[in-house]
Amino acid sequence: MPKPSQRMDKLGPYLFSAIGAKVRELKAKGFKVLSLGIGDPDVPTPDPIVLELIRAVTDVNDHDRFRYGSDWPLDVFPKAVAQYYRKRFGVELDPNSEVVPLIGSKEGIAHIALCYLDPGDIALVPEPGYPVYKIGSLLALAEGYSMPLRPERNWTPDFSSIPSEVLKRAKLLWLNYPNNPTASCVNLEFFAEAVEFAREYGLLICHDAAYVDITYDGYVAPSILQIPKAKEVAIEFGSLSKPFAMTGWRIGWAVGNAEAIKLLATVKDNIDSGIFRPIQRAGAKALQIWCQDPSIVQPLIETYQRRRDFVVNALRRLEIPVQAPKGSLYIWSPIPQGFTNSQEFATFLLERAYVAVTPGGGYGSAGEGYFRISLTYSDDVIAEAMERIERAMGR
Repeated sequence: MPKPSQRMDKLGPYLFSAIGAKVRELKAKGFKVLSLGIGDPDVPTPDPIVLELIRAVTDVNDHDRFRYGSDWPLDVFPKAVAQYYRKRFGVELDPNSEVVPLIGSKEGIAHIALCYLDPGDIALVPEPGYPVYKIGSLLALAEGYSMPLRPERNWTPDFSSIPSEVLKRAKLLWLNYPNNPTASCVNLEFFAEAVEFAREYGLLICHDAAYVDITYDGYVAPSILQIPKAKEVAIEFGSLSKPFAMTGWRIGWAVGNAEAIKLLATVKDNIDSGIFRPIQRAGAKALQIWCQDPSIVQPLIETYQRRRDFVVNALRRLEIPVQAPKGSLYIWSPIPQGFTNSQEFATFLLERAYVAVTPGGGYGSAGEGYFRISLTYSDDVIAEAMERIERAMGR
């Protein structure tokens, strides 16, 4: 057999694959393991979106419905994305040059590195953060420089602390708000600072906005493209996965800087053949319905907020000083006193309570001392899991 590539040497197992393997091992031994690990919504996709998919699949008059998804002029989805940005953020987008459909935003997040990074180049990556930001850099045989996120800065990077020798080699700057895993949220003032920083150092900001419509307590998450001239230095990744419970549908987008969008589209043209056309039509319907009535996502948000409050209260009973987040699907909590690190605590819960949580150290060293709970599990599962945790900790 040939030797694996350098990419595979650097890659290693994906964080959630390793957690899933341990859960499956325990389940195979007969244990009832409850997972609070992965952010995969358990609620159903709203009926009008499903019905649109059925209509599009069974439309015998649409002879092109089963052709390659990247063949134009099927422009209904980019136009719907542009309509959504106009309604949601007051941002104007050209659907022909400033929008590219993605097979889920994760795909585009990984591929944008291939557009800009060569060996020796650097992507500035938040830590703790979504692993794919750094993984994309590794696949391009480039480097990911970790920007530590600290609680005293509301889990935002300190741009002034990045060494000048790093900035000389940096091309991409990754941001993600509302944030995964920390659930922190920002305002337009932070985005303005980021845009100015990118303009000064010739960076492309890549903002992952997957959770922008999952917010609570009156907080409304902004888009970085609301900042004047942001499109000169920024693109934004969006997804239908979280607000519409469409993770398995694999549909999202990148919008913003026209040059970056064109490069990403070129990479995709050479790698994939686009999204299944009926799914594009259903995705467009989701955004069109939202533009007519944003309350379509309100039942889902209320479900997550109810679960958020339940988990936060349970953790506080354990005397864990956790904050109630204003956005995302996650609770980011300090580990309890008496545990050395997040892996030790996660292992304790798995072996003593048969509950799987995500150790903060899995998101990088800056996530050490914390753990993440996902709210994308049924009320019954979350209630039983928290009860098990309390019993395991002797409360």
